Amino acid sequence: MAKLCRWCWLLLASVCFILSGSAFNSIHVSRRSYSSVDAPAYRTYYFTQQIDHFGFDQDLTFQQRYLVSDSHWAGDGGPMLFYTGNEGDIAWFCNNTGFMWEVAEELKAILVFAEHRYYGESLPFGDQSYSDSKHLNYLTSEQALADFAVLIRHLKGSIPGAQDSPVIAIGGSYGGMLAAWFRMKYPDIVVGALAASAPIWQFEQIVPCNTFYGIVTNDFRKSGPGCAESILTSWEAINRLSSTDKGLFWLSTAFHLCSPLKTKEDARVLKAWLSETWVNLAMVDYPYAADFLQPLPAWPIQVVCKYLQDPGLPDMELLKQIFQAANVYYNFSGDTQCLNISQTATENLGDLGWSYQACTEMVMPMCTDGVNDMFEPQRWDFEAYSEDCFKQWGVRPRPSWITSIYGGKNISSHSNILFSNGDLDPWSSGGVSCNISDTLVAVKIPEGAHHLDLRYSNARDPPSVQRARRLEVQYMKDWIGKSRAGH
Repeated sequence: MAKLCRWCWLLLASVCFILSGSAFNSIHVSRRSYSSVDAPAYRTYYFTQQIDHFGFDQDLTFQQRYLVSDSHWAGDGGPMLFYTGNEGDIAWFCNNTGFMWEVAEELKAILVFAEHRYYGESLPFGDQSYSDSKHLNYLTSEQALADFAVLIRHLKGSIPGAQDSPVIAIGGSYGGMLAAWFRMKYPDIVVGALAASAPIWQFEQIVPCNTFYGIVTNDFRKSGPGCAESILTSWEAINRLSSTDKGLFWLSTAFHLCSPLKTKEDARVLKAWLSETWVNLAMVDYPYAADFLQPLPAWPIQVVCKYLQDPGLPDMELLKQIFQAANVYYNFSGDTQCLNISQTATENLGDLGWSYQACTEMVMPMCTDGVNDMFEPQRWDFEAYSEDCFKQWGVRPRPSWITSIYGGKNISSHSNILFSNGDLDPWSSGGVSCNISDTLVAVKIPEGAHHLDLRYSNARDPPSVQRARRLEVQYMKDWIGKSRAGH
């Protein structure tokens, strides 16, 4: 998702588009490294899944990877915490979802991390999975949810003592959306769901299209005087300098670019790259040093904003400060010799897969106005978006499909879903922020960035995320107890 992380956590995430008119240039989070915590121990398995759960003409199958840890499991009906894998290698999510590992000991639960079809090793057509739209036709959220349901039935039937285990779905970003939708579509399979940073309402203008970038802007405004204003001013400064060959050369040198800028189009790529940088910083504005997307200091936006205090500087001086700010994200370790802005969202299957999903089901309208946000004005243009998708994949997006199959805002008939959102996270723009009922509950984390509550606990965690985790565990215990009592 910005790809959802993009855990993305994340939606890794994770489903926001560079405002360049190109639908397939998703701001996909680059998952560089595992958590600094020692990687937990798990066993890897593979399960034979139907490629098409909803048709009967062909009986094609593939191997879905899943990871299991039962080191704390009580057995004999002890609960199962099931991670609904999102757009990437499942081992990455397993190693970055410390909350599940910590709560497993308290709940005496078995952990299962299921890989999403078309990601990691779970490729329905092997090396041909991304060869054309016909092979990609089975990359949908509906097929993925059916995979999860079939896998859980298999686990309950094959693991001694798991037949009566209550199952709780957990996910972040796109995975959080899947967790919520899983409970909605398969209430007989999972007794409840924790959907962290899950923008299930970022569709079909349910929320204003400028809300996402407004939250990013507010994060920078709150982190230092003149910070957001400096970024807003920088776009025109780049435009002016990129109008001459001499200016393009200066920009290339000032930003320590691996490849020099040669045209105005190259300058547009530079601006899109910077936009992605500011969005990613908002997603991972954690209260402690972390390497979720890149090695970063605690509260990285505050560090960035120390360089961006005077939006009235001359163009070159201002852009030198913009470089220093961006360098916090890309070179905090000091090891990077040059910055590569040509890396695209097609460098790995995770980015490719999400690009395809964004061009079919996952159509999330985004826009900016340059007044209420710090970005260049860009309206939401579905027609241009659709054309870009057709050029890239040979498919047309269906903007109303997600709201048709999952209900949009009309979800009050469902139950037992926790929607957690951090106020610092731009993906909270499409999240459920108020209680819908006694069993559809919003958990707000004022100091939280992208699914902070799913990360390992840390001594620098703010009180709001500590409270959120306690509440989430309380609800899980309640769901487990009611399930065992037959309610």
